Amino acid sequence: MNVQFIEKNGKPEWAVIPYKEYIKIQELMDDIEDRKDIEKYVQAIENGEEQNIPGEVTFAILEGIHPIRAWREYKQITVRELAKRAGITSSYLSQIETGKRNPTIDTLKSIAEALGIDVEILI
Repeated sequence: MNVQFIEKNGKPEWAVIPYKEYIKIQELMDDIEDRKDIEKYVQAIENGEEQNIPGEVTFAILEGIHPIRAWREYKQITVRELAKRAGITSSYLSQIETGKRNPTIDTLKSIAEALGIDVEILI
């Protein structure tokens, strides 16, 4: 690396490097920050502070499937079973999943609890 040093009072004050080298250094620093962020996220998942959303659920939602249905199918739970766990009727749950009805926040909380996920993931 070609570095030029600029001194002040006989001590190095500045280091001047070629722009291409600067870009490489910046990219490496960005990679280090990304790795730190990933490590923090993984640790948060392991500590139960964050919840990981499986790819299957994410892709289903992106394809237009209702989040509750995506999670229910991912966890291999029937409409009837989830409704029972959440304390609602299966017809009401079906209407929520098809977008015909909007659940109350209490219903969302019950469904999220029955699915074993944070309610924020469904909102």
